[in-house]
Amino acid sequence: MSFVDTLRQWDNAVTCVDRQDLTEALAIFLAIQEPNSKIYFDIGCLHLLNNDLDAAEKAFDCSIGKDEHLAVAFFQRGMTFYRKQRQVESLADFQHAFRTLRGNQLIDYKALGLRYKLFACEVLLNVALCEAHLGKWEKAHENLVKALDYKIDTKLNIIDRALDSALKQKLFKPVEFPSKVLFKPNRHYVAELEKKDYLGKAKVVASVVPQDAFSGFAPLQPQVEESPTYPKEREVLRALEGQPHTVLYEFVPETSDELAVVPGNIVFVLQKGADNWASVVFNERRGLVPYNYLERLEISLASKQNEGQGRSQPPSKEPPTRPERKPGLTPSGKASGDTQQKDEQSTNNLCIVKVCFTFNFAVSVPPGCTYAILVEKICKKLNLPSTSITLSLTSEATEESIITPSTEMEGVWRRATGLRITLWCNTKEQTDGNPKSETHYFVALHSYESSSPEDLNFHQGETVTFLSRVNQEWLEGECNGKTGIFPASFVEELPVDGRTMK
Repeated sequence: MSFVDTLRQWDNAVTCVDRQDLTEALAIFLAIQEPNSKIYFDIGCLHLLNNDLDAAEKAFDCSIGKDEHLAVAFFQRGMTFYRKQRQVESLADFQHAFRTLRGNQLIDYKALGLRYKLFACEVLLNVALCEAHLGKWEKAHENLVKALDYKIDTKLNIIDRALDSALKQKLFKPVEFPSKVLFKPNRHYVAELEKKDYLGKAKVVASVVPQDAFSGFAPLQPQVEESPTYPKEREVLRALEGQPHTVLYEFVPETSDELAVVPGNIVFVLQKGADNWASVVFNERRGLVPYNYLERLEISLASKQNEGQGRSQPPSKEPPTRPERKPGLTPSGKASGDTQQKDEQSTNNLCIVKVCFTFNFAVSVPPGCTYAILVEKICKKLNLPSTSITLSLTSEATEESIITPSTEMEGVWRRATGLRITLWCNTKEQTDGNPKSETHYFVALHSYESSSPEDLNFHQGETVTFLSRVNQEWLEGECNGKTGIFPASFVEELPVDGRTMK
């Protein structure tokens, strides 16, 4: 179970306790696969509320096993033994809890998510009570006198009453942990669990399309302030350049003169070619889109006959096959002009090389170009030196498929179909058969002391190995053989070969 899943279930269980639904809270806690010391403590407290002392003892054993310095866990296990009338074990746990206080008057667990203060004088009172049960009244009196040295004004009456009872050799009441007070997860972590919508949903304010529900970006369309008060013939508006069409399928461009669109976009067709490609305008941009991906849309004033009719929804079937572009038949995807036409003609004469890397991209090179020109184009796109990549004709880099400076490029270009060819690109680490991932390191700008067991401790100047990113403010790393999370603002990344992690 991941840290995020554990955090979410922990938060849900605590919420159930706040709603007094203890049964559901205990079921959620027990479903957590790898509980930490705090969660085991919460489970033990719920078992105590249900008077299931054996289960509570096991839960507090696990909590102490996870964190042997958690004094409140020893205190609660001591109370469990006391209720089971096992005074010797109870006395040992109360004494251990007092030693964990290390001479302090109290421990405030608020920073760890528990609204409780463990007072040393109260722990000593319970120690004295266990000794009284064992018949050691002199030691009980000594511990109560010792508790006066750690007393706080608000706790003075409790100690005084216990002293009076001890002098008369009468038993007194123990100090118990408050019911339904549990460790809660860090509120900053919980706030990051749910995604927040800061922008909200777009709303159509005005459109010439009847019952328009489209909320994307489209060219400016004429607005209709008021509908006519008398019957009127259908009037087609031609205020925008080109013929309006609705996009039916998502189209991903493969060249620089093609335009990306998604279903529901409204584009304006300027010119349709004989090879089923259309030059369109969308969001003040001009480019090429397959015409069979579009459906003609007639923009008109909404008449009474069409008031109940909405826009047709895009079909759910698979998109049609991408048409082949043919020189001379495909319309221009750029603005008109002599310079633009010359650029278009020069682009049509280039060969499109699709490169399959960790992501796919395309470059344009002259047909039959040399190995040096091809590699220079690809390396410029990847921002890598030419000595660090290897090109191949197939997805598996073999001796026959690898392209080297000594390879006859005529044989490579003969594989091109319609001025298009697909190549595969690997880095030198990937061609060895064992992909190597870069390891990023950070140097600590400040010392960081953990406020919870899952945090990572380090001192100023130490090196931390990066493992993963929890969110924008917290990272997970390793230092001095220990793994945990820490604030990103406490460290600075060390460059690796002049590059840093983004």
